[in-house]
Amino acid sequence: MDFEYSDRCKQLQEKLLKFMDEHVYPNEKAYKEEIDRNGLEKGNRWLATRIIEDLKPKARAQGLWNLFLPKSARAPEGLSNLDYAPLCEIMGRVPWAPEVFNCSAPDTGNMETIERYGTEEHKKQWLEPLLRGEIRSAFAMTEPAVASSDATNIQTRIERDGDDYVINGRKWWISGAGDPRCKIFILMGKTDPDAPRHSQQSMILVPTDTQGVTIKRPLPVFGYDDAPHGHCEILFENVRVPASNILLGEGRGFEIAQGRLGPGRIHHCMRAIGVAERGLEYMCKRLNERIAFGKRISEQSIWHERIAEARIMIDTARLLTLKAAYMMDTVGNKHAKAEIAMIKVLAPNVTQQVLDWAIQAHGAGGVSEDFPLAYQWAGNRTLRIADGPDEVHRNAIAKLELAKHMHVPATEQELPITRS
Repeated sequence: MDFEYSDRCKQLQEKLLKFMDEHVYPNEKAYKEEIDRNGLEKGNRWLATRIIEDLKPKARAQGLWNLFLPKSARAPEGLSNLDYAPLCEIMGRVPWAPEVFNCSAPDTGNMETIERYGTEEHKKQWLEPLLRGEIRSAFAMTEPAVASSDATNIQTRIERDGDDYVINGRKWWISGAGDPRCKIFILMGKTDPDAPRHSQQSMILVPTDTQGVTIKRPLPVFGYDDAPHGHCEILFENVRVPASNILLGEGRGFEIAQGRLGPGRIHHCMRAIGVAERGLEYMCKRLNERIAFGKRISEQSIWHERIAEARIMIDTARLLTLKAAYMMDTVGNKHAKAEIAMIKVLAPNVTQQVLDWAIQAHGAGGVSEDFPLAYQWAGNRTLRIADGPDEVHRNAIAKLELAKHMHVPATEQELPITRS
């Protein structure tokens, strides 16, 4: 395996690190203040921030744009998964930074879905403005009434009526739906309840301003509303869209989901590693600065143990992520499914532990808004549920491992020939 980054990747790393130092880190406090100010002065926390909108042209001018999408004529900037990994990690260090580079979830997964499975009309209408960063999108799959970790449970109906499909159902935790720039949903629902289990579901494009689409409420994460991005509960009542909005055709929802969620999962893990690295940096700096019982806290052996363990865990997660990225590039997502499942379990758990130690190192300050640790802890905790919970991925890993050692009885043709 060759994990060497290309020369282009190395050049982009240098530019991205400089961009983060000059434009992103200095604006972390101002970003939050702008959202709060929009709520107080304009009565609406769900307005696009000028900070991000002003930084987008700067990022695009430097070639730091649409780096996530490989092999697309519409996004020639796109890198391989392996080359994108270190850049995604850097962006992930600040929760809102990926949007500056048009590399934020769920837009990345949605753009990849439309690129791979949409028609030319879909791409002109939705993909191109997404690639230009003019609009945003959301992925509507999870439902409140069923255990959505098993997507065959999904009950939202997509029913054909002449030249249209009519959609009825309720979705929740739809990330990005609170943003007023969100103009399109990719919705997963059931077209044929009587079809084989994995052929009942389909995916369809639903413009957010379609009659019958109602955002019922934002859903805070541990008290954070994540404005202006948000996670929302949405009601679809007799929502009518053209039949041409279906992706690939009826019954292809699981096929599309597998194609979409592979890259989405690995991107989450790349960003999580960036969060963990930053958490370790905050922890070490705090421990070196603070005095307790007559000496630096960093001199306490318990913190030596935690720092060493954090470094081992982060590097382990990064190496497994790079292996998954390398395999996705060389043998395809299907053959990398075990590695993708493993990093989806490992990376969020590693990051959660490192953040917990960093919070502990900061004492009361760690749970405050004076540092980014509490907010990042809350956001990272959702990754053990989003895009499949830990339990589902562990189950998949175990089945793949068991299959390697399954005894298959030899057939009569396979038995050795003997003489009587």
